[in-house]
This record gives sequence, C-alpha cells and structure tokens, in this order.
Amino acid sequence: MDNSFFTEAGIDKEAGLGFTGSEDRYMSALKRYRDAYEKNRANIEKLYTDKDYENYMIAVHAMKSNSRMIGATSLAKLFEELEMAARNNEITIIEEKTADTLSAYEKLYNKLDSVILKEDEISSAEISADEAKDIAAKLLDALDDFDDELSKEFVIKLKGYSFNDEMKDKLKEAESYINDFMYDEAAELIKEISPTI
Repeated sequence: MDNSFFTEAGIDKEAGLGFTGSEDRYMSALKRYRDAYEKNRANIEKLYTDKDYENYMIAVHAMKSNSRMIGATSLAKLFEELEMAARNNEITIIEEKTADTLSAYEKLYNKLDSVILKEDEISSAEISADEAKDIAAKLLDALDDFDDELSKEFVIKLKGYSFNDEMKDKLKEAESYINDFMYDEAAELIKEISPTI
C-alpha cells in the first residue's frame, strides 16, 4: 500500500516496521492496537478520575510504547508527556492534557479501520494455484506451531484464491476457529480445502 495512506492517518509505517520487523507482524500489531482501544481508554479514564496517578503512569507508559511500536510517533509523544507529568507529580499537566491526548487517541483509532481494511484488500489480492498451495502448506505449519499472527495473515492471503462457494465457507470457518485459538479444528478444515486448489 502507498505509505501516504498511513501518513494521512498519522502513522509512520516505516518506523513501525522497524520495531516489528516484518509486514505481517506490523499489521498484526496494528490490529491488536485497534482492538485494545476501548479497554485502554476506559482504563486511563478510570485511573484519572480516581486520581490513581501511580497506575495512571503505568497505563500511559504502556500506551506510549504501543503507539511508538505502530509508528504513531506524535501520539506516543503525547502519552510520554503524561507519563513524565505523573512521574513528577505534575497534576496540573495531567488535568490539562489527558482529555486532549485521549481525543487524539480516538482520532487515530477511527482512522485505523480504513487503513487495516485497505491493507487486507491488498493482502488478499488474487493469487495463483501454486501460490495458494504454498500458502496453505505454510498455514498448516503455522497452525501446528500455534502461531496466531502468522496463521491469521496466511488465511487473509489464501482468500485471494478463487475457491468455490463451499470451500470459501470452510475457509471462513477456519478463520473463525483461528480467532478462537482452536488450531486443530482450523487445521482439519485447511486439510479439506487444500486438495481443491
């Protein structure tokens, strides 16, 4: 994907790739970041309301690290400022900047779906039978290793093959099993699908 799509969302993809090491792991980190939004935001708001600044500092430190890992550098700096304020007991800064930082976090969260959707569309671009066979074999290996991230990425890529409707349904079912950490069940379905490629 053109990196300008990430830039518009406030993400430095190259920086994120530097932390995660590969495209697949980067996209997985981006999805985990998005999926944790509601829980993380609610936690920070509660700690702020409760004036539990010690645990608040831990929470915003984690958000600084997580934001930096996906390349959301400017947001990471905002969380870092809150972390330092909590560390130095600068309550005024916490009171002035928590709402604005959470607002910036929300804006990024709202943009992540379109970034991830666009990347998934590209990831599941049309693939040949040979490519599909290779990906299916790699997917079985990943399932055998209980590798959640790789399994999910290979399923997305496998969707690029033109299966018949029955096999498409089985692939969706396998994806659902992977999301529920039911790797053996997913592997059985992939073993059914593979000979039809």
